[in-house]
Amino acid sequence: MGVDYYNILKVNCTVSDEELKKAYKKLAMKWHPDKNITSSSSSNNKIAESKFKQISEAYDVLSDPKKRQIYNLYGEEGLKSGQFDDDDDLSPSAIKSNSRFRFDPRDADEIFAEFFYGPDAAVSGGVGGGGGGRRKGSNYYNNLGGNNVKSGVRKAETVENKLSCSLEELYKGSKRKMQISRIILDDSGKPGTLEEILPIHIKPGWKKGTKITFPEKGNQEPGLAPGDLIFVVDEKPHSTFKRDGNDLVFTKRITLLDALTGRTIKVTTLDGRNLVIPLTEVIKPGREEVIQNEGMPISKEPGKKGNLRIKIDIKFPSKLTGEQKSDLKRVLGGRSRVDV
Repeated sequence: MGVDYYNILKVNCTVSDEELKKAYKKLAMKWHPDKNITSSSSSNNKIAESKFKQISEAYDVLSDPKKRQIYNLYGEEGLKSGQFDDDDDLSPSAIKSNSRFRFDPRDADEIFAEFFYGPDAAVSGGVGGGGGGRRKGSNYYNNLGGNNVKSGVRKAETVENKLSCSLEELYKGSKRKMQISRIILDDSGKPGTLEEILPIHIKPGWKKGTKITFPEKGNQEPGLAPGDLIFVVDEKPHSTFKRDGNDLVFTKRITLLDALTGRTIKVTTLDGRNLVIPLTEVIKPGREEVIQNEGMPISKEPGKKGNLRIKIDIKFPSKLTGEQKSDLKRVLGGRSRVDV
């Protein structure tokens, strides 16, 4: 069977979801790399990191019904073979030779953060709202009993970093791994540098100013608890769209002829779809076409989006010849007039 995930978590094959969570929590707290950092033994550090990754992979497989079913039937080799599709009948007689189940091991730190703190680190809303859930407490030592730092202990200064995001990332969501370097103190109070990689899940609909807080992942100073680390979302300018709250604004310049006779506007959305919007009526200056539910996702209301607003900019000719004026008067039914 290869790797024995049940043995890694010290559970039996009939373990319930609740028992599985308890087993993972106990071992993850014991072997988390942050808890096992020592200046005297790099081999111990590597052992802890390896154990932590094994524990995380085991939990990832056994906590997922589909992965667990494949693992129980065909072991680690079957799980990682890419042989199965999500909709396959997993009985031995029904294996498809062309199926496509892919086992993609998740990041151990990501699993740990999601298990203890929810899908994200602490998140507060940006301009106009749009934040996600908030994880409570401080870092893993304080929240889970590692260092037992009491409440009321002063923290070092908070560190803020800008997190530049494209409009596409804020529309579709994305995952980032941010490498940080921070100052920590050893048991003797001597400062040292610790490098870490922090996972950030950018949620669809987040806005400029949204703050993602990693409690006590900042620098440490003598007599103080480590400060917090905050990433502040910043929105990069986009070549096609401007964002207005939950709406997307697209400006299209058309000729006076198009405004009078009609035309079709094509818009490529931030997720690559092509929208075709026919303009069949006479377009007056300042006209705005509104396409419902084609704006930015609303982070607090999953499944809902703002609107796409198409602003029509009519390009008027700078001058007309006498012949053109006459033609226009004839076509539009006008007559030369002398004001009295």
